[in-house]
Amino acid sequence: MNFQNRRHFLSAIGLGSVVGAASFGQAAKNPRQTSGDTLVEPEWQKKITITVGHKNADLIGNSEKVIQAAVDWVSRYGGGTVRILPGEYKMRNAVHLASKVRILGSGEESQLIKEPSVKTELAADSDWFDQEITLADDSGFEVGDGICLQTKNPSSGAKDVYKGTLIARSGNRFKLSKALRKNYWLMGDSTASTLFPILNCEFVEDVVIENITLDGNRENNDNLNGNHAGGIFAQDCSRLSFRGVTAKDYNGDGMSWQICHDVLVENCQSLNNAGLGLHPGSGSQRPVIRNNKLERNNIGIFFCWGVRNGLAEKNHCLENSSYGISIGHRDTDNHILDNNIVASGKAGLLFRPERGKNFAPHRNLVENNRITDSGAESGIAVDVQGEVESITLKKNEIRETRGPAQRTGVRIGPKTKNVKLVENRIEGFATEVARPKK
Repeated sequence: MNFQNRRHFLSAIGLGSVVGAASFGQAAKNPRQTSGDTLVEPEWQKKITITVGHKNADLIGNSEKVIQAAVDWVSRYGGGTVRILPGEYKMRNAVHLASKVRILGSGEESQLIKEPSVKTELAADSDWFDQEITLADDSGFEVGDGICLQTKNPSSGAKDVYKGTLIARSGNRFKLSKALRKNYWLMGDSTASTLFPILNCEFVEDVVIENITLDGNRENNDNLNGNHAGGIFAQDCSRLSFRGVTAKDYNGDGMSWQICHDVLVENCQSLNNAGLGLHPGSGSQRPVIRNNKLERNNIGIFFCWGVRNGLAEKNHCLENSSYGISIGHRDTDNHILDNNIVASGKAGLLFRPERGKNFAPHRNLVENNRITDSGAESGIAVDVQGEVESITLKKNEIRETRGPAQRTGVRIGPKTKNVKLVENRIEGFATEVARPKK
């Protein structure tokens, strides 16, 4: 928080008259650390750092357990850096991050690799208050494993999902790290799998993940969608920063964050993931997604529900099998700027139709992007559907180099309103702009 923002904050809570701008600025130049004061703190030259590695490190090991121990140690003292030295680390569970913890790897030389998943049916019913399960086949399951339970809800028919850790066992009975809050009954075809995120953030703040490679081992793992997991998964967090991270080959999303605010994803790669490359999830405010490579996922960037005031800038979206960028349910007031979107399987940019005007992605600006070779022979580069209003496409280069076929540059749906096309360059299509007939 800069000085100007601090002054506005103090005024807002009624302290503006107590701490004047001049005296506050004078004091903030060389502050002393004071008990309980998290607003003003000295810029310490060196902070707590602990190293993890196969050798010559503070903590020696090659699994998630040693990384988790380091995270817990620095968290005990209010935060710090966990430096992961070069090597492969085999993951049988997620590393659960804590507030004010920084994970710093060695780029491609620090690889966190998910171990192959195993799956079995449950052999006994477990009720919502139970804290144990019984497995039909316990081979491949170990105490300490990350576990995912899935069942069909007997009332709604929807899928219920539990994520936790196996913390004790007797034969094929396992104790769970936290109690169930849904019924996992045999009638729901309940299963247990060793599925989990590689790095997990839940109800934390001010986390940084930098210069590390996350390998989901896609060929040897079952699918778990991005509402529950990913190379990085975050739920109900604030101020997360991911820089220089490669998330690849996850049988789900590369990076997913749900109800997380002020998330920065910068200079990262999300490659060959079965789901979404980057998934700014439901209710996430002000994400900044900048200068990332999002290649060969299902969708490059997926704005989920109610993502607002976000920026997607200078990203490279290549050969994503469905869409380069998809935006929909109440995703309003976002800026999609200066991206390269190339060889998308269905469309380069999709405005999803949703349920009606009140659910549509209004007031988004799409500017200075280059959208090339989208879809098959009847593909669409930019598809604006539903009852969306006040969308501006400005100064984009929308091109088709494979021949016009039945391809469309920009398709504008019949229920849209106030969709503005300003100084775009549209070339190579059978139909440059398809508008509804009046």
